[in-house]
Amino acid sequence: MSAQSCRRYVPVLIIGSGIAGCTAALTLADAGTEVLLLTTGESLANGNSEMAQGGIIYKTAGANATADDARDLAKDILVAGHYHNSRKAVNHLCRNGPRCVETMLIQRAGMRFDKNSDGSFNLTREGGHRASRILHCADYTGRAIMDALTAHVLAHPKITRLHKHAAIDLLTTHHHAKKSQHRYDVTNRCLGAYVLNEESGEPITVLADWTVLATGGAGQVFLHTTNAPGCVGAGISMAFRAGVSLANLEFMQFHPTAFYDERGNRRPLLTESLRGEGARLLDANGKPFMRRYDKRGDLAPRDIVAIAMMEEMLQSAAPCLFLDAGVIKYDLPTRFPTVFETCRKAGLDIRNTPVPVVPAAHYFCGGILADTYGRTSMRGLYAIGECACTGLHGANRLASSSLLEALVWGVACGRDIASGTNRGLPKSLFGDIPDWRHEGDDQHDDPALVAQDWANIRNTMWNYVGISRSKARLKRAFTDMRDLVRHIHDFYKHTRISRRLVDLFHGSQTAYVITQAAMRNPTSLGCHYRID
Repeated sequence: MSAQSCRRYVPVLIIGSGIAGCTAALTLADAGTEVLLLTTGESLANGNSEMAQGGIIYKTAGANATADDARDLAKDILVAGHYHNSRKAVNHLCRNGPRCVETMLIQRAGMRFDKNSDGSFNLTREGGHRASRILHCADYTGRAIMDALTAHVLAHPKITRLHKHAAIDLLTTHHHAKKSQHRYDVTNRCLGAYVLNEESGEPITVLADWTVLATGGAGQVFLHTTNAPGCVGAGISMAFRAGVSLANLEFMQFHPTAFYDERGNRRPLLTESLRGEGARLLDANGKPFMRRYDKRGDLAPRDIVAIAMMEEMLQSAAPCLFLDAGVIKYDLPTRFPTVFETCRKAGLDIRNTPVPVVPAAHYFCGGILADTYGRTSMRGLYAIGECACTGLHGANRLASSSLLEALVWGVACGRDIASGTNRGLPKSLFGDIPDWRHEGDDQHDDPALVAQDWANIRNTMWNYVGISRSKARLKRAFTDMRDLVRHIHDFYKHTRISRRLVDLFHGSQTAYVITQAAMRNPTSLGCHYRID
């Protein structure tokens, strides 16, 4: 590969192609800004966005985004988040959410959400909501939104895509600029990223005026997760190394109803809308139990349901519990086709057979600290979607708020950058950034070694930093993860870089900072459940 092909400049680099990344890209491109959109997969839809089943918050039936409607939603978000939320972020979402759904999804992307026979939107309800306010496309809402957005991204002349490219590290003035004078600048500035071209195996240097992290979640650092394979906390890891402020890292939300299957660590999600429509959780003896834990029963917020399920499984020594969907009034294959097909392939008919379920790591409520525009503590760097911590979710996320957050912050981020692209970097800075230098030439990123390291990370995080935590468990996790991260860092330095190694490096670093945050917080709250 020539030296020239190893470097490129773009006005805006977006790392991640889920709903947040695609929305930001379209907003920027529509404003006339050139965008480079980076994705680790062969298609843009290779993350968590397209796997979201439940829906996206809109507004209650008959409401026109009134102040009362926004206040009611804000109340539900705050209650679910145990009032640990950022009030500014909550108000921003509630005030701008309906308009973003209408302008970006319904009008711009041409989304067709499910409707009633009278032409009104079919709004459903999920756990933690006091009203039916959730738009959906059966039980594959995330995939439908991604299909609509990606069609427009692929057709837009201002958006360039790099498929099968994984971000390795952020470029900053303090860490990478060769001239020593940059080290004396008070403000550290993001200049782009080192990116691995999977097909060639070579890193490239992408220089950008503005960089947007939209890398998704971190569920894959846990043994059981609903997350896509690439959700290893890449954005968290890169931001941490660059010295960017992080927040609420101890709050990992565990989804109560993941399909129990012993094969693999990613467990198919069974949407919360099932319980919203009347499905009930049953114990090992086939008896409902949630009313013993919360007066809201099966519609309690996710953290409460997940903890209750773990208590039931510990008391009965059962490997799983059950979800009875047979009481739902809708035709299940039509209303929940994804869930129905998932269970059918496993030999279960959800119309007459309770489905085995367990909690699984689902949504990361913490992340890279970002304001209502997605701006981080580092100039030139934005973070949106699940990798960001806007404070919206507090200590626990309200169901169906994540797609709306990705949409609202994607729009806000795009508009903010588009309004300030004339404040780009001095081009002299780009000449000071060196290309990637291979520190090690060993070709031994042995799959067996990598697999064992991942097994250690995932088992440690699940057993010690999972749904139930204690001082003793967290101390053990910290010691184990510290040693493992040190080992992986040494391995990383002496082995030629590869996608397997990049993911392992990001995952180990993310698991380590999550563990540290959990240790620092002795208060049991929401997703951070301390048994001591």
